[in-house]
Amino acid sequence: MCCMRYLTETHLKGFERYKYSSIDTSFLSVYVMHPFWNVCVKYVPMWMAPNILTFVGFLMTVVNFILLAYYDWDFDAANDKTIGNTVPSWVWSVAAINILIYYNLDGMDGKQARRTGTSGPLGELFDHGLDSYSAALIPIYLFSLFGTVDLPPIRMFFVIWNVFLNFYFTHVEKYNTGVMFLPWGYDFTMWGVSLMMFLATLFGPEIYRTSFYNITIANVFEAGLVGSGILSSHPIIIRNIYLSYKNKTGMMRPPMEMLRPFFAFLWLFVITLIWSFFSRNNVINAEPRVLWVLYGTIFSNIACRLIVAQMSGTRCDGFNILMWPLAATVGVCCFPWYERVFGMDLTSQGERWLVHGLTIFCTLAHWHYGYGVVTEMCNHFNINCFKVRETGKDSVEKLLHPSQNNNKLLKTH
Repeated sequence: MCCMRYLTETHLKGFERYKYSSIDTSFLSVYVMHPFWNVCVKYVPMWMAPNILTFVGFLMTVVNFILLAYYDWDFDAANDKTIGNTVPSWVWSVAAINILIYYNLDGMDGKQARRTGTSGPLGELFDHGLDSYSAALIPIYLFSLFGTVDLPPIRMFFVIWNVFLNFYFTHVEKYNTGVMFLPWGYDFTMWGVSLMMFLATLFGPEIYRTSFYNITIANVFEAGLVGSGILSSHPIIIRNIYLSYKNKTGMMRPPMEMLRPFFAFLWLFVITLIWSFFSRNNVINAEPRVLWVLYGTIFSNIACRLIVAQMSGTRCDGFNILMWPLAATVGVCCFPWYERVFGMDLTSQGERWLVHGLTIFCTLAHWHYGYGVVTEMCNHFNINCFKVRETGKDSVEKLLHPSQNNNKLLKTH
């Protein structure tokens, strides 16, 4: 496994030709955040690689996950209204600050790349690849505000998948149009999540257990999340793909190739849906947090492989290799004749051990994939992921005279 290669020569040649193209029309991003980031990035040392900013931001989302998992592993901290949410109030402030750190570093890394003359396809892949992991972690924080009474695990499942769809659809759009249309919802979501956590510190997290005419805050949260995608994202993405075909400005893939990125995505959704509804031991209620990590890890692997395909101009995967062990595990856990065939039933503890084992395996496999892809790209372009190769005068000259740049270091951010 250590000698496994994930990128072919076709991938690497495609990365050499790749040029980043994006359109951002969000007034919050264009008129507020970008001017703010332009000021902030001036205080970042020139020797600091942009991928360090990206990775530190991602680590903030991991810290949040670990912190809330410690205080509320089963999402039941908010369930008892008489004693209130048992997660300490300071945790919500730390989580809110960490989200803002992640969001702002995510906005500054590309500016630091251009500032240091280190823009390249590796930076975009590193950035969006880690974002795909954060897409699973961030909504999990909010589940601890609502508890399993107002937001049962099966509804958490659909919330998680709605976030997956919003993230993935944007990259499907780029796979077909060649342009990254930055979604409006991202900036508002980051500020919204942070605000919700700050309010939990100021007024107490129990405010999110209130209801009006049997409509809970969790209901409003779910409706807002789904509605934001339907109103501000999905129709625009479909329109952009349609216009790229109409005006012949996109990749002009045949219809089935255009839809191919959805194959692996839908397979994962169907397999996890079957497990959620037909588990012999109702595992979604027994181990929801571990399941979200498992689903998020496999989703991130699917998204990363799509990003590699779109950047290298290659064909994306129609099925993900990590879904084979997932499908086998789901088959065992949902097999209706299990007791008749094996002479004993699958115990609740046994299924939980299967969930934990599969999560560890898929996490290690995904980390190996990420490490392997980054290492192969660094070796090919002769760069270091976390170091700025040229600084000072050389970097400034490189920015002033882009025609003298190494043709392998292409703009990505």
